[in-house]
Amino acid sequence: MRFQRISLQNFKPYADADLDLRDGVTVIHGLNGSGKSSLLEACFFALYGARALDETLDDVVTTGEDEAEVTLSFVHEGETYRIERRLRRTGDRMQTAACTLSGPDVEIDGATDVREFVAGLLRMDAEAFVNCAYVRQGEVNKLINATPAQRQDTIDDLLQLGKLEAYRERAGQARLGVEDVLNRKRELLSDRESRIEAKEEAGLHDRLNDLETELSTVDDEIERFEENRDRAEETLADAKEILGDYEETKSEIESLESDIAKLEETIESDESTRENLRDEIVETREAIDELDATLDDVVAETALDGGASGVDTDALEDRRDALDAEESSVRDDLQQARQRQTMLSNQAEKLRERAEEFDSRAEEARDRATDAESSAEDAEARAENRASERDEVDSEIASIRERFGEAPVDPGSAAAHRDSIQSDLDDVRDELADARAELQTVRDRLEEAESLRQAGKCPECGQPVDGSPHVDAIGEYEARITELQGDLEALQERRDALESELETATSLAEAETRLANLEERRSLLDESVADAESTAEERRAEASSHREDAAEFEAEAEEKRDAAEAQADAATEASERVADLEAELERIESARDRLDRVEDLRERIADAESEIDRLRERRETIADRNDERREYLREKRERRDELAAEIDESRIQTARENKREAASYLDDVETKLRELRERRDELQNEIGGVRGSIEQLESLREDRDRIRERVERLASLHEEVSTLETTYGDLRAELRRRNVETLERMLNETFELVYGNDAYSRIRLDDEYDLTVFQKDGTALEPEQLSGGERALFNLSLRCAIYRLLAEGIEGSAPMPPLILDEPTVFLDSGHVSRLVDLVEEMRRLGVNQILIVSHDDELVAAADDLVTVEKDPTSNRSSVDRVGEASLAAVTAESDD
Repeated sequence: MRFQRISLQNFKPYADADLDLRDGVTVIHGLNGSGKSSLLEACFFALYGARALDETLDDVVTTGEDEAEVTLSFVHEGETYRIERRLRRTGDRMQTAACTLSGPDVEIDGATDVREFVAGLLRMDAEAFVNCAYVRQGEVNKLINATPAQRQDTIDDLLQLGKLEAYRERAGQARLGVEDVLNRKRELLSDRESRIEAKEEAGLHDRLNDLETELSTVDDEIERFEENRDRAEETLADAKEILGDYEETKSEIESLESDIAKLEETIESDESTRENLRDEIVETREAIDELDATLDDVVAETALDGGASGVDTDALEDRRDALDAEESSVRDDLQQARQRQTMLSNQAEKLRERAEEFDSRAEEARDRATDAESSAEDAEARAENRASERDEVDSEIASIRERFGEAPVDPGSAAAHRDSIQSDLDDVRDELADARAELQTVRDRLEEAESLRQAGKCPECGQPVDGSPHVDAIGEYEARITELQGDLEALQERRDALESELETATSLAEAETRLANLEERRSLLDESVADAESTAEERRAEASSHREDAAEFEAEAEEKRDAAEAQADAATEASERVADLEAELERIESARDRLDRVEDLRERIADAESEIDRLRERRETIADRNDERREYLREKRERRDELAAEIDESRIQTARENKREAASYLDDVETKLRELRERRDELQNEIGGVRGSIEQLESLREDRDRIRERVERLASLHEEVSTLETTYGDLRAELRRRNVETLERMLNETFELVYGNDAYSRIRLDDEYDLTVFQKDGTALEPEQLSGGERALFNLSLRCAIYRLLAEGIEGSAPMPPLILDEPTVFLDSGHVSRLVDLVEEMRRLGVNQILIVSHDDELVAAADDLVTVEKDPTSNRSSVDRVGEASLAAVTAESDD
């Protein structure tokens, strides 16, 4: 399986990136934080989605963006596949908007289905991918730091041995399940035999005959009482029918009497209403007479000809037209008078405002003059204070320069001097730490050798230790301890001297910083004195100019006040003319109101006449309705009398007695029938129970035979499942042994390549995946005892060996992805990096088609077939990716060789 192309949009620092991934060794190169690892994370995310992330979907989308897209093309077994994942923000969360996979004769849609297809295609999920082919940044020591049990689970899962363990566990669970079922069936068989014995001793058939005889007697009694009950029910129904008819007739009579009473009440009420309407007609006529009298008085006030009887609509309209014409003329004159008054008043007010404005501007000019003079005095005082401060700074500068006259360095070199001493001190401290560590190691080896010599035999092999190189080296260990202790004392003395020098150098560096600050402050004080003196001179000139402006503003204000008084007098005259015209308008409006009063009175008189006509019509309508009600009342009285004549009191009394007697008998017979039925039910239940017991006995006998057969079959199945469980365990152990042998061989081959000329001879990997490193003198070490660089390179060797094992397979090849190393040199020094380069070359030689490495190490860059550079724009904080051409790559390789 090989990656072909990765395309990104808004993924982490990439706004838009597109990269072809070729066969061979590709090194992705760039500064820390530029986004190198994000390219590999994007490939991993494309394959497995959110399961491949240590963060949320929100964290992988470029800051400030609401959508992102990742597209990966890869080749597997000669066929090309393409995965596209698109993310989109929905509300406050980022979610997968689309996920598709296309390939030969396959189209898959949906994140879960795509992830499951990829896991099936590669035969590994996201976790297995990381443990096998993807060494992520910071996880280079993941396998070596794992416990043997964790390492065993990881490698077993990669080699599909976990399935055998799962099968064995399932077989074990099946065995336990069969045991549970077998034990339950055996208990059930014992129970069936006990119950059969108990039922056979109960005499069930005799008991059934006695119960059936008693049941026949009870059935005859129930039949007799039910016939008597039916006859009583017929009598009760007849009585209820007669009484029902009586109640219906009685109810209808009561309803008729209620209707008669309501009709009589309604007729009486409507007659009263007719009398009230007659009174209203009389009152309305009196009101019309009063309105006529009022109309005569109002017409007299209007000065209209002919009095109230001679006033018509035309005369009123003519009078209104005359008043409108007069009002229009007066309003025109009033508008002109008001406009003149407003104009003169506005002019007078504006002139007064201008006078006040000039007064205010004069006052402001005087205030600014005062402020300028005060500011000039403040600037002069400030110049004197800054000059005094400058003298104090000069004195302190001279004192510090005097101190540097006796120092080993000049001003400007103190910080570098301090850093040099600090660097020397750090080196000495590192040497001290290394010496202490070596001293502890030699002491431990001396203690182990002395313990072996005292025991006389090796605790592992049981052989005598006489002549053993490890025991014979006791003298060398003791001499080395003495030598290291002397080195420690010398290093401690050197450290104490450097610490004292560092204290002095730090004090000089601080004085150097203080001197630079003081010189900068003196320059600023010079500028401040000059600025203050210039400011004082400018403020004095401003004060003089402001006082001249104040005098001019006061003269302008007096002139505006005189003009305002003249315009105010003219406005008063215009106001008097306005008052006269407004009085004339009020007179015209009063005349119009009187005309309105005449029209209103005439309309009210006409309305009253119409009301009298309406009241008369209503009285006639009520009289007609009452005639109809009296006829209806007569018919209801006749119907009431007919119904009263039909009632037979003696027949009703007989029906009541029959109903009471029948109801009493039915109550008694129901109680007796209930008792008989309950007994019949008891007998039937007992009979059913006895019959059921007989059937159960037969069923128990059949069930016992079936259970006995089931127990025999389960016993046979338990034996078979136990054999299967053992077979799976033995097969897993055998396959693991073969895998461990193969993995140990491949690991030692890789180890020999990396450490062939070093102090280590071989690696042992036991059946529990516990790792041991042997030195060339036979000393066994745990991987944790190696240095950081050795441990990292050892772990890379282990990962590469696992990759080889999976690639070659125990029974044929597996679909391996590219080998991916993300910053594998973090814990490696230059010597270990060279060995890592050898390891990469070995993996290529063994047939790994595609190796992707993220690194900024020059030696790895030189070993690359393809170099990809990543850069981040500091202004936009976005990364870009570029491929280095073959010529440029050759130049980089040549520079690295030099």
